[in-house]
Amino acid sequence: MRKIAWIGTGVMGNAMAKHLMDAGYAVNVFTRSPLKAQNLIDAGAVWFDSVAECVKGADIVFTMVGYPKDVEEVYGGENGILRHATKGTICVDMTTSSPKLAQRLYQEGKTRGISVLDAPVSGGDVGARNATLAIMVGGDEDAFNEVLPLFEKLGKNIRRMGQASFGQHTKMANQIAVAGAIAATTEAILYAQASGLDADKMLQAISTGAAGSWQLSNNGPKILKNDTAPGFYIHHFVKDMDLVMEEATGFQLDLPILAEVLKKYRTLLEEGHGMLGTQALIKAYREEN
Repeated sequence: MRKIAWIGTGVMGNAMAKHLMDAGYAVNVFTRSPLKAQNLIDAGAVWFDSVAECVKGADIVFTMVGYPKDVEEVYGGENGILRHATKGTICVDMTTSSPKLAQRLYQEGKTRGISVLDAPVSGGDVGARNATLAIMVGGDEDAFNEVLPLFEKLGKNIRRMGQASFGQHTKMANQIAVAGAIAATTEAILYAQASGLDADKMLQAISTGAAGSWQLSNNGPKILKNDTAPGFYIHHFVKDMDLVMEEATGFQLDLPILAEVLKKYRTLLEEGHGMLGTQALIKAYREEN
């Protein structure tokens, strides 16, 4: 059975690595602190204090970190994955990151005999825990086919979108749609409350019709309960939307809905709410009304 190295055990990465362990895979983990991976270590994962040591001898390396700069750090440099992974290794970056960086890592990996897939996900902490993530993959088909059995332990909707960077471009489109959906969910709740409706009944009434969405069904109830615990951090969503705006600028695209939602989230970030979940968008609306 393939030996796995997993880099990054945050809100989502921890649950994803555990699914692979539960499926019987031997997993090495790297985090800056073993405390973030203690449950995995207790379950049999081997923790390393460096990326270089973690990836030695691994057949497949998964990365799930925060920002493009973190991706660059774990893949590049003297102690990075591409320098220390064995020729023939497949690397899978599941971070939502820059399409341009994904293309560059693919090319750098190719020169070293290492396959690199960009495979960002959607579904939040719920999808990670339940292994129901949508996984969007860019890169070579043969590498994708080799990793597919592992992807199937992590998600339900798994698609190879095409060449390197196309996974990231698909995630950019996903985040555009998410931005509109969470804003629309928030506005529907505000309207229901202003009109005197029972907002919980309203969500139940419209969630299975044409207005239905993941945001409505999952974050809508959290908004009503004032539950701002992160399934997906505001600071990560702002990062994602900034990446989209950068790409859209290059394509000479105007995305006014995304721009307005990003503006609201930036306000929350500036107010110190970056560690809250994206459903905390209602705070920005309430400040404006």
